[in-house]
Amino acid sequence: MLTAISPIDGRYASKTAALKEYYSEYALIRYRVWVEIEYFKALCEIPLPQLADFPKEKFTFLDKVVKDFSEEDASKIKGIERVTNHDVKAVEYFIKEKFDEAGISDYKEFIHFALTSQDINNTSQPRMMKDALEKVYLPGLEEIIGLLKNAAEEWKSVPMLARTHGQAASPTLLGKEFMVFVERLEEQKKRLSELPHKAKFGGATGNFNAHHVSYPNIDWKAFADTFVKEKLGLERSTYTTQIQHYDNMAAVFHTLQRVDTILIDLCRDIWTYISMDYFKQKVVKGEVGSSAMPHKVNPIDFENAEGNFGLANAILGHLAEKLPVSRLQRDLTDSTVLRNMGVPMGHISIAFASVKKGLGKLLLNEAKLRADLEANWAVVAEAIQNILRREGYPKPYEALKDLTRGKASIEEVDIKTFIQGLNVSDTVKAELAAITPWNYVGV
Repeated sequence: MLTAISPIDGRYASKTAALKEYYSEYALIRYRVWVEIEYFKALCEIPLPQLADFPKEKFTFLDKVVKDFSEEDASKIKGIERVTNHDVKAVEYFIKEKFDEAGISDYKEFIHFALTSQDINNTSQPRMMKDALEKVYLPGLEEIIGLLKNAAEEWKSVPMLARTHGQAASPTLLGKEFMVFVERLEEQKKRLSELPHKAKFGGATGNFNAHHVSYPNIDWKAFADTFVKEKLGLERSTYTTQIQHYDNMAAVFHTLQRVDTILIDLCRDIWTYISMDYFKQKVVKGEVGSSAMPHKVNPIDFENAEGNFGLANAILGHLAEKLPVSRLQRDLTDSTVLRNMGVPMGHISIAFASVKKGLGKLLLNEAKLRADLEANWAVVAEAIQNILRREGYPKPYEALKDLTRGKASIEEVDIKTFIQGLNVSDTVKAELAAITPWNYVGV
C-alpha cells in the first residue's frame, strides 16, 4: 500500500500479513466477541437461575457467531461504536442483536453481566498475544535456530581465527561460533515458553462487587479461576485493580527484547565476517547492490534485520516500562499503548525474514579463513606457553611475550626457531612443533 503511514502495513505488508489475525483492530474485536460469548455460556453452566432454562442447542448458534466472524461484522461493531463512543459496549450491543436474530432476546441482559470492559480487554489481549507467539513468532524463531544449526553442522570442522578486542586471538571453529547463538536463542525460547499468560477477570475494581451483590451464594473467585483457565486458556491474577497489572506481559516483552538483542549480535557478527571476506554472498540475477558501484553485493539483509530489531526493542521497552504503571485503580494510558502490541511484532517479523534471507545467501570463503590463520602464527603462543608450564619451564609466559607481543609479523619460521632453541626434550619440541593456527582449536 503506497499510502500506508507505517512500512509494516505498506512496504513490508507481505512479511507481516500473518499478524493481522492477532494484532489488528479486527482481531481485537473478534477476540472480544469470543470472550463475551464464552462468558455467557459459562453463566448458563453454573447455572444462574435466570439462565437455567436457556436452550443449550443455541450454544451452536453462539459458537457460529465466533467461528463465522467477519470483517463485515467488525465493521458493523465499529459503526455501533461511533454511536456509543465505547468499543467494548459496541461488542455487547452487537451480540445482543445476534440474540434478537436467534429468538433468545429474553436472555440477552446476561451478556456482559457484572463485567467491566477491562474484563474483556484483559482476557482478549493476553490471549491474542499467546496465540501470536505460538502460531507466528515461535515458528519463525525456530526456523532461524534451525538454519543456524545447519550452518553449525556444515562448518563444524572449519578453523577460524578468533578476534577478541578486535585483535587476533586463539583460533576457534566457525561452526562452534554459530552454536553460540543457537544455545542463546534456545535458552530464551525456553524462558518464553515458561512464562504464564495472565488475565484480569474480577469486575469493576477486581472484587466481584456486582457479581457478589447479585448472587452472594456463588463462589465467584472459583468460577472466574476455572473460566479463565479452562475456557480462555489463561491464568487469572487473583488481586487486581480495574485492570491487569501487566507484569507478566512485561516479562514477555523483556524476553522478546533479549531475543532481538541476541539476533542483533548475530547480524553484526555476520556483517563483520562478510566485510572480512570470510563470506561471499550469492548473487541474485537482476538485483543491484549500489546505484553507483556495480560490483557491490551489500549485506543489506543483516542491516535491515538489525534496524528492525532495534525498532522493535525500542517499542517493547516502552510497553514493558509503561504498562505495569497505572494511577490508583485505573487510568486509561494502557489502552492506547496496548493497541501497539503488534507494532514491535511486525518489525520482528520483518527482521526474521531478513535474517533467513541473509543466512540463505552466505557462501563460505574458506581460503580467506585459512589465509588469516597462516598470517597469525602468534596465536599458538598460548598453546606453547601452557605446555611449557606443564613441563616446569621457567617463566614461559614471559618468554612468549618477548617473542610475540607487539611485533608486526610472526611467521611459522619464527615459532619453529623459538621451539628449537628451548631447553626441553625432543619429544616436547615435536609436540610443540605440531601445533598450528588451524589445528589449535580446542574441543
